[in-house]
Amino acid sequence: MKHFDVTSTDGRARTGSLKTAHGTVQTPVFMPVATLGTVKAVSQEDLKTIETECLLSNTYHLYMQPGLDTLEELGGLHKFMRHHGPILTDSGGYQVYSMSNLRKITDDGVRFKSHLDGSMHVFTPESVIDHQARIGSDIRTFLDVCVENPATHEAAAEALKKTKAWAERAGKHFRATTAGIDEAKKPLMFGIIQGATFPDLRRESAVHMAETVNPDGFAVGGLSVGESKNQMHDTRALVTETLPKDRPVYFMGLGSPEDIWEAVGNGADMFDCILPTQNARNGQVLTSRGRFYIKNAPYRRDESPIDPDCDCYVCKNYSRAYLCHLFKTRELLMNQLLSVHNLRFLINQTKIMREAIKNGNFMEKKKAFLDSYYRDTPRPERDKVRLVPKSVA
Repeated sequence: MKHFDVTSTDGRARTGSLKTAHGTVQTPVFMPVATLGTVKAVSQEDLKTIETECLLSNTYHLYMQPGLDTLEELGGLHKFMRHHGPILTDSGGYQVYSMSNLRKITDDGVRFKSHLDGSMHVFTPESVIDHQARIGSDIRTFLDVCVENPATHEAAAEALKKTKAWAERAGKHFRATTAGIDEAKKPLMFGIIQGATFPDLRRESAVHMAETVNPDGFAVGGLSVGESKNQMHDTRALVTETLPKDRPVYFMGLGSPEDIWEAVGNGADMFDCILPTQNARNGQVLTSRGRFYIKNAPYRRDESPIDPDCDCYVCKNYSRAYLCHLFKTRELLMNQLLSVHNLRFLINQTKIMREAIKNGNFMEKKKAFLDSYYRDTPRPERDKVRLVPKSVA
């Protein structure tokens, strides 16, 4: 059964339709992050209202809390959190990697201490697939090895060697354990491509994943972790140009609207990030005219909405002055309202991209967005934003 169809193209930008057991995802798509089975400060009703197509959750964190026994006993993550749409689970590899003083990586997998109580645990390529089966996610990812930024070529090559071996083991185990599932209900597997910012390693990883492992989709990992914007975009562009065009490409951890426009222009399809909700809790909002902090003095008596061009219920019902008041008085409602707005803003951007691709005017719409988004940004800073996708072939 074919799970992904490219429905229209404009240059390297494309729209697509990804079929999962819990519904079809239209791409490009931004996925809110529900790390522990919840998008922070946002209800399921809010997620429906802002037209969420897919959520992302995390295998490591769910493994720790509430635990896989609990999730399995209560019918899996969908039923537990009352979410009826598709869910993608990250393998937890990045979370384990980030605990440098609590883990040890071997050829077999990762041995680590819980950040909660110090108990010892082991993740292997096979066990991570089994964990995601117990979670019940629709799209599952392979355990991979991340490297620090900046990394030496030697360190990145060694990490990639393990990632490739683990991907082969995980792919084999995934196919064996899902062989008897009806195609319409079968979960999808996405392989994670690593290689830091080294073109030869990224190309090696992409070719190996596509030709040897052959997953249902591809995830680009290890970027948006401190490298320069040019390094990030050029590396991602190399990967998308190397990969076959018949499967979705998921750029992990990308949540800035200008970066999503750039990535879609180079063939990426799926995105997630904690920043829209994390920054909302710090008072930062995304708008078609750039970002700003709602707590700042100019907004104390501003009766206008956050963004006049936004259709979210926050912009329709609340003023900047009221939201500024909520932030200043530390009212918890502020977390919900600003998070809903930021998520809806990004989801709306991907909808605009889809329409632009279908109409064949993606670059025109991208330029219009950037002109508006950077209208108050000094020209030298604006000039750093790439308007035309760079070819790295």
